Amino acid sequence: MSQINAQFSLKRDGFALDADFSAPASGVTALFGPSGSGKTTLLRCIAGLERASGTLSMNGEIWQDKTTFLPVHQRPLGFVFQEASLFTHLSVRANLEYGYKRIAPAERKVPLEQVVEWLGLSHLIERGDPAKLSGGERQRVAIGRALLTSPRILLMDEPLSALDTRSKQEILPYLERLHLELDIPVLYVSHSMDEVVRLADHLVLIEQGRVIASGALRETLSRLDLPTAHFDDAGAVIEATVAQQDETYHLTRLDFEVGSLWVSRVEQPFGTRVRARVLARDVSIATQAPHGSSINNILNARIEEICDERPDKVIVRMKVGIDAMLLSRITRRSRDLLALSVGMEVYAQVKSVALMA
Repeated sequence: MSQINAQFSLKRDGFALDADFSAPASGVTALFGPSGSGKTTLLRCIAGLERASGTLSMNGEIWQDKTTFLPVHQRPLGFVFQEASLFTHLSVRANLEYGYKRIAPAERKVPLEQVVEWLGLSHLIERGDPAKLSGGERQRVAIGRALLTSPRILLMDEPLSALDTRSKQEILPYLERLHLELDIPVLYVSHSMDEVVRLADHLVLIEQGRVIASGALRETLSRLDLPTAHFDDAGAVIEATVAQQDETYHLTRLDFEVGSLWVSRVEQPFGTRVRARVLARDVSIATQAPHGSSINNILNARIEEICDERPDKVIVRMKVGIDAMLLSRITRRSRDLLALSVGMEVYAQVKSVALMA
C-alpha cells in the first residue's frame, strides 16, 4: 500500500521533537494533540520549512534522508496555514491562478473550474479585494490556491483555528467535499476532536513531541490505553448508511454492519454514507434485554476491556458486530452491581447519536 513514512528529531530550548509515524498516502490523516505538542513543527518538517534530522518518503520517493534533503520548493506539496495569507494586491482569481499558471498545462491535476466548484467560489472569483472577504471565504480561497499548484500531498495547519464558530460551520462542508473528491493525501493538524472525527480517516496522536499512536480513526479512538478515550467527550465513531425515513416521528435509520441506529431526521438519499459519533457518556449497559425503555437504540455488544478511570468511574470498551466499537463511561458501583467482566454479552443502550457528516 502507498504510504507516507516520516521520522524526525529536533531539539530546541525547552522542546524536543522525536516523532516517527507511517500513514496511508490517501484520505485525511489528522495530526492531533494539545497545544505545544509539536504538531505544527512536525508538519513544517514534512514541508521542508524546518531543518530536522530524520527521513521522509512519499510512496517510496525519498524527500529526506542522511544524504538527501529536498528544499521546500522542490517538494510537490500544498500548504494551508492558520491564516489565509492571501495576496491582498491581487484579485481572488489572481490568487487562485498564482500557482496554477506556474504549473505546465500537462502537469495540472485539477482544473481551475473544478476547484472553484468544489469550494463554492464561483460568486467570489471576480472579487477584487480579498481583504473584504469573510474569514471562511478567505480560507477557502487559500485552500483553492494550494490545490491549484497540483500538489501530491496537501498539508493543512489548523486551517479553522483563526475562524469564529459561524465561519467554521460555513467551511466544514467544503472540507468534507474535498475529503470525498480529492485523490491526494491530506495531513490535517488540529487540536479539535470534533474536526478530527468529522474529517479524518487516520489518526496520529502527538504528545510532548512524540507520536504515541498512529492508526485508523475508529480503532485508535476506542483504545483505552490512549488519552483520547479518557477525555470528557471520549467516544466511538461508526460508519453507517442512510436506510429508512420515519415520516411520522421525523427520524432516520442508519444501518451499519449488523446493527442500526435511529437518529433525528437526516435529509440525505438512501445509501448515503454518514459518520456517527457516540459519546461514552451517552451509552449505558444492561445485562438483560431492556423492556419499556424510552431509549430507541439498544445494541447487542460484547465487553472487550474495562479500565478504571477515576475513583468513581470506569470506561468500558465493547464490540458491536464485526468491527464497530462503543465506549461507555459508568460508575464503579454499576460495574460491580452488574458484575461486568471481559467477554460478557451485554446490551448497549445508546441515548444520543451525533451525525458528524
